Amino acid sequence: MKHRPAQTITATQMRAINRSAVLELIRSSGPISRSEIAARLAVSLPTVMRIVDELTTETLVRATGASQASGGRKRALVEFNGKAHLVIGVDLGGTKIYGAVADLTGTILHELHVDHGQTQAEESYAALCDLLDQLVQYAHSTGLPLRGMGVGVPGATNPHTGLVEVAPGLDWFGFPLRPRLTERYHLPVVVENDVNLAALGELWFGPGVDEDNLVLIAIGTGIGAGIIIDGMVYTGAHFMAGEVGYFLPERSGLGQAYPGFGAFELLASGTGLAARARAWLQQNPGAHSLSPDQVDGLTTEQVFAAARQGQAWTLPFLADMVDYLAQAIAAIQQTVDPALILLGGGVARSADLLIEPVLARLRGAIPILPRLEPARLGYRAAVMGAIVQLLRATSNYYLLHKYD
Repeated sequence: MKHRPAQTITATQMRAINRSAVLELIRSSGPISRSEIAARLAVSLPTVMRIVDELTTETLVRATGASQASGGRKRALVEFNGKAHLVIGVDLGGTKIYGAVADLTGTILHELHVDHGQTQAEESYAALCDLLDQLVQYAHSTGLPLRGMGVGVPGATNPHTGLVEVAPGLDWFGFPLRPRLTERYHLPVVVENDVNLAALGELWFGPGVDEDNLVLIAIGTGIGAGIIIDGMVYTGAHFMAGEVGYFLPERSGLGQAYPGFGAFELLASGTGLAARARAWLQQNPGAHSLSPDQVDGLTTEQVFAAARQGQAWTLPFLADMVDYLAQAIAAIQQTVDPALILLGGGVARSADLLIEPVLARLRGAIPILPRLEPARLGYRAAVMGAIVQLLRATSNYYLLHKYD
């Protein structure tokens, strides 16, 4: 039997672990005193004082000027100084790019939306750089330090090398995105799957998201999932964890090639829903009141709007989407067993039409119904996740889990 060699923690790593724990406690619970930090983390007060001094020097932490009384003594409080550092985050879609300058508290200071139809690798890269140039210019104009940039990519990425392994919509296959951006901007760069970043964003900044184990399913042009286990993104052995668009919901998918969209995406994504509805409407012109131009330009949003109006032609398409989505959620629930599953992406705006029907189809079919809710942050989620990853990547961050 093959065994992984035993590992020990060096003194340097232990200091980094303590530093990460102190910074995270201040971020999540500040203002807080040094003595309370020491008590809650079971770390010596001199160690906490040294770490807080380091974090204060780096302007990640600051004194609040407030104090709290305890036993007749007053103790100074410290808090996370996230507003002193800027981050650039970009959600790079196949047809739209959203980018923003934000501080480490999640406050967005400047944002841009750009449509693009690039299909060649270098064109996609040029469109990204055009947006980043504008965001960098704004960030520098504030006078605040720019900590780095994070880019969410619709495909499989290697977070260690910064290579985009597979992103068909951008024509990127083994594309060296982080090395090229680092050379161009001379900043720390994080490259990650866009849905993974969105899941991290929901974890840290989503109102009411209080679970460290969750899955975000993003349904839009395609379908992807971000898996968070014990507060960290799970990427898998080949960085393909969460690529649920390649699920095979039917036996007919076996033995077939899917070079672009996966079998599940073709059936259950927003794009797939609209395409199937258009095809049926074109073949059955007497079954609806839409004009040929309306049919040809039918969007996912219009299908859901028609469903809200009670138009009968939408019912079978919505029922199919519910069933396909229920199958995927059942597989995720039984494989990952997350505390929370969020529905995000463009289709999340119509989550009220999906969640209860999905749960109804799963009731009795699986042992435990998932906690299934709409995502909170909308199109900003990936940018929020970029804040998390950059803070972790640039602060020697550790997150430990004790074996029980």
